[in-house]
Amino acid sequence: MTKQSAPIPQGTPLLRRGRGRLIIFSAPSGSGKSTIVQWLMKEHPELRLAFSISCTSRQPRGTERDGVEYFFLTPAEFRHKIEAGEFLEYEEVYEDRFYGTLKSQVETQAAKGENVVFDVDVKGGCNIKQHYGDRALSIFIQAPSIEELRRRLVARATDTPEAIEDRLAKASYEMTFAPRFDHVVVNDNLEQAEQQTLQLIRDFLK
Repeated sequence: MTKQSAPIPQGTPLLRRGRGRLIIFSAPSGSGKSTIVQWLMKEHPELRLAFSISCTSRQPRGTERDGVEYFFLTPAEFRHKIEAGEFLEYEEVYEDRFYGTLKSQVETQAAKGENVVFDVDVKGGCNIKQHYGDRALSIFIQAPSIEELRRRLVARATDTPEAIEDRLAKASYEMTFAPRFDHVVVNDNLEQAEQQTLQLIRDFLK
């Protein structure tokens, strides 16, 4: 598998004041990030949260529609946009399979007053935060310990023992990025973690 991250874009103006803001979530697998984000979006519509719509070079699946779940590009189109510096962040997960976030799409969503949510890996999260500075809030969600993370992954019963060990090794590496985020939420108690995250976002949006 090959994987590469976009270079940090330079010289792009920040989002205009009065528009939506950016909220970045990153976490090791099994930390409960997706559960917390989905709770925020379902239970707190007043926050006007909306996922950023990413691009991908893969084919649509099932009922996926262009411009709804993803923007679907050919690998050649994706590479052209990379060369033109149009991506905020991107990765090539393996040959010709790209995923990325267009700067123009973020600005379009923010112009509607949406507070744009990014659910990205730690490197992507750091890139977005560095690019937008105080226009973005970055939150790192983590389990209380690697041992607890192991317990959760085993309880899921969706991975082989070898895959779990790979995930734990990756999680140990990802946790070294936590100090680079604005806030770290330790998900020891889900309800408390949800409330803590909610308060962080409310304070940020004031």
